[in-house]
Amino acid sequence: MDKTQILELLNAPTAEQRLENLKKVLAEETQKPVILPQYANNHIHTTYSFSPYSPTAAVYFARAEGLNTCGIMDHDSVSGAKEFRKAGIIAGMGTTCGFEGRVSFKNTPFESRRLNHPDQAGAAYMAFHSIPRESLDKAREYLRPLVEKRNERNRLMVDKINAEMAFSGISIDFDRDVIPLSQYHDGGSITERHLLYALSLKMIEKVGREKVLPFLREELKINPSAKVAGWLSDVSSPHFAYDLLGVMKSELNARVYIPADEEMMTLDEAVAFARDTGAILCYAYLGDVGQSVTGDKKAQTFEDAYLDELLSFIRGRGVEGVTFMPSRNTPAQLERLMGLCDKYGFTQISGEDINSSRQSFICRELEKPEFHHLVDAAWTLVNREKREDEE
Repeated sequence: MDKTQILELLNAPTAEQRLENLKKVLAEETQKPVILPQYANNHIHTTYSFSPYSPTAAVYFARAEGLNTCGIMDHDSVSGAKEFRKAGIIAGMGTTCGFEGRVSFKNTPFESRRLNHPDQAGAAYMAFHSIPRESLDKAREYLRPLVEKRNERNRLMVDKINAEMAFSGISIDFDRDVIPLSQYHDGGSITERHLLYALSLKMIEKVGREKVLPFLREELKINPSAKVAGWLSDVSSPHFAYDLLGVMKSELNARVYIPADEEMMTLDEAVAFARDTGAILCYAYLGDVGQSVTGDKKAQTFEDAYLDELLSFIRGRGVEGVTFMPSRNTPAQLERLMGLCDKYGFTQISGEDINSSRQSFICRELEKPEFHHLVDAAWTLVNREKREDEE
């Protein structure tokens, strides 16, 4: 079977079907992947937030690239975590489970500063790593009302998207076009990527792949980078819709974004939630962006100008770790960040933010000696969550 056929099997409608199909796919293997122990990835999104991969498929394709440990990190959802753990056991993979959420810094010295959120000052993406299995149901129950609040804002954003696109005759419907792209009815979340992916599909349907690039330039006044324009010039690419989504996320999202409010935990609530569930709460370092690696972020300044102050503050408030992606930052940024983590006693956790079919599950930078501790940290998380009945 080729990758497309395997992905279809592992993205079957139910978790039970997906896990059974994984057993069958593995049973038909004629050659096991070569394990590359120098790599790890603790930040894989699945279809329970936005991704081409179900939790089962994420485990399989991470393994296929040589990983022997991987971590699920969906937005506002842990509903794929149990399936992810089971898939890991079937595939002989170490797994770690958490989620990514937006946290409000209101009533802190950073409430009006740009942290790591491209579209909203005073809001930060934070990762809740290594949630014990016995806390997953509690976490799911806590997160569901936040997802419902987010969907109120999602619907308003769909209205703004449709107003922005009214001139073209392209529109999307939240219930008809967006929800079916998600695992909402099984506890998944719906993110801006779902909205913009639905728009991307409609755009492709309306103008055709061959005319997408001229449409962006002439009608939406969006000029993708040379790299992304090259991708969109390849109309036969299996990644085409995801590449277009990247452009929408980078350029159109700011035009239609509505600030989050009630769906966010406060910083104190996030710290309390992490303690209550046994999670490791981490600030997700972004750093000032020059040229975006994945094409979904504009050149923009974030927390680098006051990073020392920020890390000192959140450590004092009870945040335990910092998570970062070595492929996204310069050597100087990473050296400074890791030095500050050591200074303030942060746990360091890494992972590549997987949400597109074009991305590799492997971060090549982890080969470098200065990042070996990040692979060790991944295994610390795996062993922290492992139960005796799984050994």
